[in-house]
Amino acid sequence: MLSGDFMKKFYKIIEEKISKALDSCGYQVEEVVVNESNRPDLGEYQFNGVMPLAKVYHKSPIDIAKDVVSELEKDSFFKNVNIAGPGFINMTISDITLIDFTNQNDYEYPKNNKLIFLDYGGANVAKSLHVGHLRSANIGEALNRLCKFLGYDTISDTHLGDWGRPLGLVILELSKRHPDWVYFDESFEGEYPDVEITNSLLEEIYPYASSKAKEDEEYLKEAQIMTTKLQNGVRGIIALWNKIMDVSKTDIKKIYDRLNANFDLYKGESDAERYVPEMLNYLDKLNIVEESEGAKVINVSLDTDKLEIPPMLLIKSDGGILYSTTELATIYDRMKNDKPDEIWYIVDKRQSLHFTQVFRAAYKSKIANDDTKLIFAGFGTMNGSDGKPFKTRDGGVMRLNDLLQLVKDESLKRLNESILDDRDEIAEKIAMSAVKFADLLPNRESDYIFDVEKFCDLDGKTGPYILYSTIRMKSLLKKAEEANVSYNKINIIANQFDRDVILALNNLDLILNRAFDSKSLNDITEYLYKLTTIYNRFYTENIILKETDELKRESWLYLTKIVYEVNKILLNILAIELPNRM
Repeated sequence: MLSGDFMKKFYKIIEEKISKALDSCGYQVEEVVVNESNRPDLGEYQFNGVMPLAKVYHKSPIDIAKDVVSELEKDSFFKNVNIAGPGFINMTISDITLIDFTNQNDYEYPKNNKLIFLDYGGANVAKSLHVGHLRSANIGEALNRLCKFLGYDTISDTHLGDWGRPLGLVILELSKRHPDWVYFDESFEGEYPDVEITNSLLEEIYPYASSKAKEDEEYLKEAQIMTTKLQNGVRGIIALWNKIMDVSKTDIKKIYDRLNANFDLYKGESDAERYVPEMLNYLDKLNIVEESEGAKVINVSLDTDKLEIPPMLLIKSDGGILYSTTELATIYDRMKNDKPDEIWYIVDKRQSLHFTQVFRAAYKSKIANDDTKLIFAGFGTMNGSDGKPFKTRDGGVMRLNDLLQLVKDESLKRLNESILDDRDEIAEKIAMSAVKFADLLPNRESDYIFDVEKFCDLDGKTGPYILYSTIRMKSLLKKAEEANVSYNKINIIANQFDRDVILALNNLDLILNRAFDSKSLNDITEYLYKLTTIYNRFYTENIILKETDELKRESWLYLTKIVYEVNKILLNILAIELPNRM
């Protein structure tokens, strides 16, 4: 029998066997790469590394390929090994190898001693989450779950926008509307009363105050004064800020809960603010801070830059700090207290320059060690049918909750009319699967078009299609259990449909690690769709429960169980919940 580790490293095992065969024939190579064959009639896997060796060893590629094939043919691992074209080596795996592999379906990854800190979500306090927050939450949560599944320790933080002028504007406008609140009486020493502040009020106040500050210079000056009071820790202003934080965070968490996005931390710019003086003092001692037109900057350009990278602005000429300052202070905080091996930022790709500057400043100052990976995983935008960032019908930015409800309403229309109980809960799960799968299907850096009808289609490359197919697998296994039909292993590979499913399962470890390396979930979504589609062909061609050959029936049921388990694993990584029925 083969070990569970073998199952995870199927590609690596093939590559190791080719490497040993090359070595036995006297050919030295730095790396062997095996690919899935694009000619399944010739083989299931292909090695194309013979041609470069021909120049090194002054032999024809065919002769080298023949040498390697003669070694591989001695191994019962392979069913068939042949040569095509100028020296492409094609390999078909033996039935016993595939059967042993499938029966050893151990999906537990060993513990990895690395800590990865993931920064995603990016909600702003006192503002409604809009459609621009969707991809950060979906991609970040899935990457977080992927890291955990692969054995890494993680810390996730939504890094709230909870400080600075936006909050100063909100508090100023509250003071205009409620001048009698004791929060604004700096001589007040008692316990602050509870005042009614709703999230809908906050969402109305911020755009109003922001627009007014652009038109009214006096109002802007008052906002700056209020912001300074907040930053200086004036007791009443801080108490009111805490009230705003409680109200806003409660609403933010509700929306993230709908998306099944769970954060370890809800820290924000305010948490980094406390480290700013300590960090600035540290930076001053390094002599890397320069004066520039009254402001303080850190030069982060490199001789190898093809495009100009401006200095990172640390302190403005008026003494104020910027987003880049608190961003650097956030890294300072994380490195000092959490000591992660890697920090991943899942943010709109349009912030690339900002993070390039901050990362370079972090490395230059040794706030981040050279062996600490700071990774910017930028993502593209979700667009409307016009190819521009998704808007409401009147041209405004759509609230994220409204978008989710739009998809849920479409899901309810399509839900089987016979389902009466738990109808709303089932529609919610289907809707979230539609949104998430569509959001994670493109490459992370690609833009995509939002199309609610397409995303909710049961027959397309969609979340609902995956859910429906997976529920059908579950139903089949339940019927087998009710009929007292046992299944504990694969006995035989009866046909090509069986084989296709097993070969697709072989790729799981490769796909998971490719997604980890690219920080993109499209490999997983494409694989999940491919595996499910291949299984559905297998399901259509094999009359499973009514099969009279017990070896076949047991094999088919066990194979169904494996695919069902893999689908559940991948859906969980994508943070998609499986309803009981559809």
